[in-house]
Amino acid sequence: MASFASFVEISRYNLIPLSVTSLCGCPCRLLSNKTLIPTRRTPKLKLNFVFHGSKSVFRVRPTSIYVNRRLITAVARAEPESIDESNAEEEVDQGDVLPTTKDSFSELQHKSSQLRKRIVFGLGIGISVGGAVLAGGWVFTVALAAAVFLGAREYFELVRSRGITAGMTPPPRYVSRVCSVICAFMPILTLYFGNIDISVTSAAFVVATALLMQRGNPRFAQLSSTMFGLFYCGYLPCFWVKLRCGLAAPALNTRIGAGWPFLLGGQAHWTVGLVATLISFSSIIAADTYAFLGGKAIGKTPLTNISPKKTWEGAIVGLGGCIATSVVLSKIFSWPASLVSAIAFGFLNFFGSVFGDLTESMIKRDAGVKDSGSLIPGHGGILDRVDSYIFTGALAYSFVKILLPLYGV
Repeated sequence: MASFASFVEISRYNLIPLSVTSLCGCPCRLLSNKTLIPTRRTPKLKLNFVFHGSKSVFRVRPTSIYVNRRLITAVARAEPESIDESNAEEEVDQGDVLPTTKDSFSELQHKSSQLRKRIVFGLGIGISVGGAVLAGGWVFTVALAAAVFLGAREYFELVRSRGITAGMTPPPRYVSRVCSVICAFMPILTLYFGNIDISVTSAAFVVATALLMQRGNPRFAQLSSTMFGLFYCGYLPCFWVKLRCGLAAPALNTRIGAGWPFLLGGQAHWTVGLVATLISFSSIIAADTYAFLGGKAIGKTPLTNISPKKTWEGAIVGLGGCIATSVVLSKIFSWPASLVSAIAFGFLNFFGSVFGDLTESMIKRDAGVKDSGSLIPGHGGILDRVDSYIFTGALAYSFVKILLPLYGV
């Protein structure tokens, strides 16, 4: 029978062309040059034989037929060119082959698993950060210092990556580790002293001296990447400490503060710094969320070559969501007092968010990596989560400390 058969359907999935000769009783004997097309789903197989010139079909009921060595040999001797393309398409249609494959199903499972991880860890991070912001003081500062240390480690690893080192000489590893520790101490020193300008300058001088006195030939790229790391990962995040813990004036008009439990600080706990930090954090989250949804829905025009997936349409939607969040929360917290101030605060938060996001995207692009790390399952590294906050803290603090008193709005 095998010498006359030109088509075999096994089960109801992917058709693979085979040589019939490999299924004969003797592997050395040539029976025919016809093509055999099997598919595989489970160890139990269903065979349908279709003959040339006839519509008769010989069917073998499902039995415990297992794939043996000769069938594996037949797959290895596949001859896709020996069957006519039109006949193959006709037989595929008759066999009612399902388009779903094992690979696509595995990919769908992987994406679903990543989405679940992203949601679970995202909620966990959000609740933890919200608790730290509400607590303030040393709780907020230590949590920020830990994030700064991890972010600095990721930054200096990116600087040492193959993509960046191809065009520059990275700083020595011991310098990178020392700088990560210095960055972690900056928020703590900010809370203790209130100002760290002298401390940052002294740390930069010590690091620069160590680079210049190292063995070999010091490179300017080493100095510049290290100084930027101290500024980017250490100095800029300190403005969140200044904003949350430094602006201790009570927000007297806040309704939530009036009913806040006395054991948790009472109304005095709700300061301008706390309200401004909550609005800023919420506005950044809204900007990222609305920009992502807007870009997925109507995004067509690329925003910049640094991050091709970001679009102008998504940015405009993100801006609208950020300003709307700032305005709504300003009504809830009764701060800032005017609508113009709430809109301006939302705009500054959005600008700082986008600028920080693009800066980190530029670093990752030069490094040739997709994520800054793998610390947070489903999210990447710590820099991937906090990049929108790095520059925003300085803008928010400047707005509350300088612009609001200056214009009285």
